[in-house]
Amino acid sequence: MARVVQIHPETPQQRLLTQAAEFIREGAIVAFPTDSCYALGCRVGDKDALDRIRLIRQIDDRHHLTLMVRDLSEIATYARVDNAQYRLLKATTPGSYVFILEGSKELPRRVLHPKRKTIGVRVPDHPVALALLGELNEPLLTTTLQLPGDDLPLTEGWEIQDRLEDQIDWILDGGHCGTEPTTVVDLTGSSPELVRAGKGPLEPFGFD
Repeated sequence: MARVVQIHPETPQQRLLTQAAEFIREGAIVAFPTDSCYALGCRVGDKDALDRIRLIRQIDDRHHLTLMVRDLSEIATYARVDNAQYRLLKATTPGSYVFILEGSKELPRRVLHPKRKTIGVRVPDHPVALALLGELNEPLLTTTLQLPGDDLPLTEGWEIQDRLEDQIDWILDGGHCGTEPTTVVDLTGSSPELVRAGKGPLEPFGFD
C-alpha cells in the first residue's frame, strides 16, 4: 500500500525527504512532482524496482528511461558528452527537457537501450525533485507517470493513490502538477533531433 505524504512544493520538509531517500535505497518506487508532471522513480541499480516500473507503464527495454540528475557534472559522469552537446546542455538545464545521450560505463546495461546503449538524461527545475536528489546523493531512474491507455499523466496525489495504491510505495504529494511532459531531444547524431515536443521551448535547438 502506497504511503502518501503531503510535501511542500517550494520548501519541502527535510524529514520527509530523508524518509523518502531511505525507502528508495531499500527498493521503493516513489511518485514525486517535477517541473513538467509527476514522475515515478527508483534507485538506478535496483533491478526489481526497475522491473516493477516497466510493468506499471507496460513498456519494454527499448523504451528510454530517464536518468534524473542534479546538475551538469552528474550528466558527464553517466553519459558521454562532447563540447557541442555540453554547450546545449548548459544553455537548457535545469529545465523541462530529456536528452538522449550515449550512456557511460557507470550505468548498468539493463537501464540502457539494448541496441543503442543510450539513455534519457534530465536536470529538473523543481524544488522537490532537486531536494530529493540531493538527499539521495545519487541519480534517480525515472519515467513520466502516465499509465497505459491514458492520454495525460496523472496530476493529483489522490489520483495517483487511487490508481497505483498497490503498485508503488511512496507518493510525495506536492499538490496539482502539470500534464505537459518534457521535450525530448536526441543528441546522439550530428545535429539535435526532436523526439517529442513538450514543455521545454524548442528555440534553443533551432527546431521549427
